Amino acid sequence: MISAAADSRWVVLKFGGTSVSRRHRWENIGRLMSARQNEGLQVLTVVSALSGVTDALKAMAAQHGDAAAMAAGAEALIERHRGFALELGLASEFLNPRVDALRRLVSDVRAASGAFAWQAELLAQGELWSSTIGARFLASLGLDLQWLDARDYLTSREQAIQTDWSRYLSAICDPRPSVAIRDDLRARGSLFITQGFIARQPQGDTVLLGRGGSDTSASYFGALLGADRVEIWTDVPGMFSANPRLVPDARLLRQLDYDEAQEIATTGAKVLHPRAIAPVREVRVPLWIKDTERPDFPGTEISAESAAGAPSVKAISMRNGITLVSMESIGMWQQVGFLADVFGIFKRHGLSVDLIGSAETNVTVSLDPSDNLLDAGTLEALCSDLAQVCRVKVIAPCAAVTLVGRGMRGMMHRLSELLAEVGARRVHLVSQSSNNLNLTFVIDAADADGVVPSLHALLVRARLTGAEGDPVFGPAWRELEGLRPAPQPSWWHGVRPALLDHAGAGTPTYVYADSVIRARAQGLLDLGAVDRRYYAIKANPHPRILRRLAALGFGMECVSSGELAHIRQSLPELPLDQILFTPNFAARAEYQQALELGVHVTVDNLALLDDWAELWDGREILLRFDLGRGLGHHDKVKTGGEKSKFGIGLADLEQAVASARRAGAIIVGLHAHLGSGIFDVGHWKSVYSDLAALAERFPALRFVDIGGGLGVPHEPGEPALDLGELDAALAEVKAMYPRYQLWIEPGRYLVAEAGVLLARVNQTKRKSGAQFLGIDAGMHTLLRPALYEAWHEIVNLSRLDEPAAGRWQVVGPICESGDILGRDRLLPASAEGDVVLIANAGAYGASMASNYNLRGLVREVYDDSI
Repeated sequence: MISAAADSRWVVLKFGGTSVSRRHRWENIGRLMSARQNEGLQVLTVVSALSGVTDALKAMAAQHGDAAAMAAGAEALIERHRGFALELGLASEFLNPRVDALRRLVSDVRAASGAFAWQAELLAQGELWSSTIGARFLASLGLDLQWLDARDYLTSREQAIQTDWSRYLSAICDPRPSVAIRDDLRARGSLFITQGFIARQPQGDTVLLGRGGSDTSASYFGALLGADRVEIWTDVPGMFSANPRLVPDARLLRQLDYDEAQEIATTGAKVLHPRAIAPVREVRVPLWIKDTERPDFPGTEISAESAAGAPSVKAISMRNGITLVSMESIGMWQQVGFLADVFGIFKRHGLSVDLIGSAETNVTVSLDPSDNLLDAGTLEALCSDLAQVCRVKVIAPCAAVTLVGRGMRGMMHRLSELLAEVGARRVHLVSQSSNNLNLTFVIDAADADGVVPSLHALLVRARLTGAEGDPVFGPAWRELEGLRPAPQPSWWHGVRPALLDHAGAGTPTYVYADSVIRARAQGLLDLGAVDRRYYAIKANPHPRILRRLAALGFGMECVSSGELAHIRQSLPELPLDQILFTPNFAARAEYQQALELGVHVTVDNLALLDDWAELWDGREILLRFDLGRGLGHHDKVKTGGEKSKFGIGLADLEQAVASARRAGAIIVGLHAHLGSGIFDVGHWKSVYSDLAALAERFPALRFVDIGGGLGVPHEPGEPALDLGELDAALAEVKAMYPRYQLWIEPGRYLVAEAGVLLARVNQTKRKSGAQFLGIDAGMHTLLRPALYEAWHEIVNLSRLDEPAAGRWQVVGPICESGDILGRDRLLPASAEGDVVLIANAGAYGASMASNYNLRGLVREVYDDSI
């Protein structure tokens, strides 16, 4: 380390191609350099080539046998840089030395063979051009700065295993601090600009630092100078929990340690090259990632220690173009040195192995194209040599999906949904690192589309991308980009006194707001494509709710004779045509009762038509089909797919037609309900399309019922289901099948947000660093967190405006380990008797409550005034 007594402090700023390709961004660079100088720091700025220039130079190198094509490419680049200089208000004559250098390289005798040394020198021109233009422009703004040739300071070193390609195009430098370089620059000034990506061999040849080389250059300079920090300025405000361009809900990672950042960068994050971390890690120089356009955004800080937080998956990323090499032989079992021989072959071909999976007679490894030259000739030669000792199979193309987070093994029990989602794809290799930092799945490239957004959503649902208030996780990309409006306070904020009065009459108590139910109902009434709406009363059968929805024109959907009786008692005037009976594995007597009553009856088991044929003769019924897939916010709410107990399989379509004909049943409706908590409007569009496509097999068909499952936001500010988009999607299908009515049967969507659960604090407890808040509501009152791992917002209503006093485990009085209503919730210090509110509890709350442990049933209040 450089002595702390040195009288100068340094900061290294790095700007990528998008940050140096526009005038206003160079103005930002000038402001940032001046601001750092005003902090008392000496500033070294590292710049990349203009956006797209390195790719253009690579294209020229690939045309090395075509002098005319190379010359044309060179002239186009010359014209672009001269034009950019003019855009910056600079006469372009100062670029003449650069023009001459590029033209000399085009006519260089080495160009004919495409020698690696020549390629390195050619590709270096991009950074030399951009830094030269930038230096002249910043000087025109009044900055007293000096241009440096990075090759005078960064020297490559020989590696143990090195090909000519890696020697010239993917070099490594010595990152050790240098007092001599520091003193030299300190004597020359305080503002400098230099190039990324390029260095020099000890013999003098230009070399490149490989993909992401400008990040690495900045890191090398930070290490050489013993800088206070290295700042990587780019077009995003930091590292995120996923690629924010693909996953708008990806969250900013405020703080990471070097190991975590290395894993995230290595496994696919594009914002920082993994090679950039090692040099600063060796000398413990912090590395910041910041947004050039929005310098006030928080960014990501990478240092020796990360902020403490709850166990979490920091990021999910994906690398494409992965090649698997599977090697199989009975001869490898318990044979000393077999793997040494095999990996010796990879070494001989200059190939770096990434992931490894093994069995008694098989070893499979992955090759990452970012670290290897994986052309057809290389792979063919590798397989030829490996075939001498084992059977070889190349599996490509593949994609590697990686979860990164400390304590990965301790989170495995919370990854059940994610593992099921991955398992539905073709998985070739699974790898979990011994340092407990990552978990990787190598899947078929054909299955990779949409996998990262899907898995990230599951991580969010499992609360594994940071608990509320976690210091590591910042705002979501959607919020930073202004795509998500500021969350509006929930309805219960405005009626706090009334809710406290309800709690005063006894707890635990569910309170239902009439205005919210009416608003949700109106949203569904406005769906022009829908002909009939049935409320699934299992969500909440409170008589006042049933009467309100019936008055608004909703029919009622029930699943048992008990619910059927409850509807008849609560709504004696409701026409029987407005009642839908959709049981599952119910007794014969229940079907018989419903048929005799004259309500719509759904059958989801062909055995009923065959074994109880006498029930169906001349009866109009619906058939419920399983369309072969299930969706939902948890496995336990997915009601479709091969393992689901619901519905008739599509493979049994012809049997269904035949069984109905034999029984004399008249099929007037088709039905499917595949899950709950769904936000993708394409789901209902596809269900509608699939059912309508079956309609021609049933000549008496009059309607199609696409079920419910409309998603409800978990937290304030989370995007709601777009009903306008849903209506448009349904209308598109209806235009193709206008002769069939469209029915829906939502439940939770209508009542979840309308209900809150009020409870009182019984006790608080501290144990081994954990804080427990015990309330008089538990899993007997609200089962969803224990059953579905559901997340509900929890607040101390008595102290709504007080600041948080740490993280609390909100638990109930039931003698079960699963009696946890909320984990790691930021809440104020609470006292016995405080009123706690649990939001979005209007559905599957009281309807699933019990008197387990012989505790009393929960109280319910329907409030017309709120």
